[in-house]
Amino acid sequence: MRSPTPDGQSPAADDQRDPPAGPIPGMGTDQSAIGFDLPRHDDPPLRRAPEPEPDLQPEPDNRITERIDVGNRETVRLPRQRPAPRDAGRAPLLIAGSVAALFAATVSFLPVAVALTLAQLTAGVSELGGATRAGLAGWLLAHGVPLGTSLGPLGLPPLAVAVFAAWRVARAGVHTSRAYGIAQRGSPLQAATVALTVGLGYGVVGTAAALLVDQPGMQVSALRAFLNLTVFGTVAALVGALRVTGALRVTAVRMRPVLRDGIRTGVVGAVLVLGAGAAMAGLSVALSGGDAADVLGAYRTGVAGQVGITLICLAYAPNAAVWAAAYLLGPGFAVGVDTTVRTTEVDVGSLLPVPLAAGIPQGPVGGLGALLLALPLLAGMIAGWLLARRVLRLRAGDRYGRDRSWGALVGAAAVGGPVAGLLLGLAAQVSRGSVGGPLLVDMGPVAWQVALAGTIVVTIGATVGAAATRALAGP
Repeated sequence: MRSPTPDGQSPAADDQRDPPAGPIPGMGTDQSAIGFDLPRHDDPPLRRAPEPEPDLQPEPDNRITERIDVGNRETVRLPRQRPAPRDAGRAPLLIAGSVAALFAATVSFLPVAVALTLAQLTAGVSELGGATRAGLAGWLLAHGVPLGTSLGPLGLPPLAVAVFAAWRVARAGVHTSRAYGIAQRGSPLQAATVALTVGLGYGVVGTAAALLVDQPGMQVSALRAFLNLTVFGTVAALVGALRVTGALRVTAVRMRPVLRDGIRTGVVGAVLVLGAGAAMAGLSVALSGGDAADVLGAYRTGVAGQVGITLICLAYAPNAAVWAAAYLLGPGFAVGVDTTVRTTEVDVGSLLPVPLAAGIPQGPVGGLGALLLALPLLAGMIAGWLLARRVLRLRAGDRYGRDRSWGALVGAAAVGGPVAGLLLGLAAQVSRGSVGGPLLVDMGPVAWQVALAGTIVVTIGATVGAAATRALAGP
């Protein structure tokens, strides 16, 4: 129990009393204790004193102004940043072109080595050195380098390998252009420099391959290999370099529209004619499938050997397509000395024991088969139809009034015929060759005859197709 306080009041009453006002003895005032005056809730709001306005005096009319010449004003000259060297980020052209050419040659050589290794199993030959030498010989043959054998000269190139090699060398031109730093900003001269570098590297690889192959039983000219592969590599690499540098597009834009449309029409027409030839060759071999199977079974080999022989036939499939196109155009082709295979005449002797030879016609075309002779003309008409559609589409969106008249359309179709004939003649030339022996030195079509026939057929077909499409489209 708490005791009462000295004043006689109870502790409860003492707790209820108000605290004494004023400063606490010995503690000083609130302001001196805290250090500043705190606002209270019942204080009136503080009003900030207005700032005095500046004394604005009107400027005198005769004030002298100074003209500042920024160009002659003294400034602090900062050091200029050193420009990056022009060759920064570029690979040396010689090294880039050589590496790309070597890689392209290696990639295109491997399929040939595999196919010939499997084919050699028919003779019981499985040595690695012999397979590599045979692969190099086939690879050189694909580039048009003739081989001297005990049976006679071998000069019939497998075009499938040649096309594959050309694609790889074109990619080498693309990669070299990018490594050299001229992608999408190069000139035709720079693209030609890159192509020549890649071509020289490709020619050196071909020379080394020829030296390895040239042994007793197989003769190869190293000089011929260097020249063939240098030209082959330069042309193929130029296609890739022109495309990746943008020079091909610039050249096409600067060309006259009639010439540009004519070249495009000729390329399309030639491709369609070759496509018709490929369809004809495939159909002929398919209809003679029994004879082809008998020829393949006559080798008395296992599955690996038959696969190798089949791969060799596939390597020569583009040759068969070109020969079939020459057959449809009229000139036909030869399968040896004093032999003729045309739509009106077939005179052949003993054929090579390969499955592809089973598709050679046994006599003149008759009956419904004569309708196949219209395929090249139809190909030319399709090329003309595509030309007219493109011209009409451009004319519909043309805001510059360029010439898209009848004369321009017919002129482009007329230009397309010789272009297609030139391409078909070139295909006929590279697809022919010799297969050893005195009776098989003349294999394939005659180039100038195919070129002339292709020019006439594609010109007529493209003109008719373009004119008909233009007439049906109306004014």
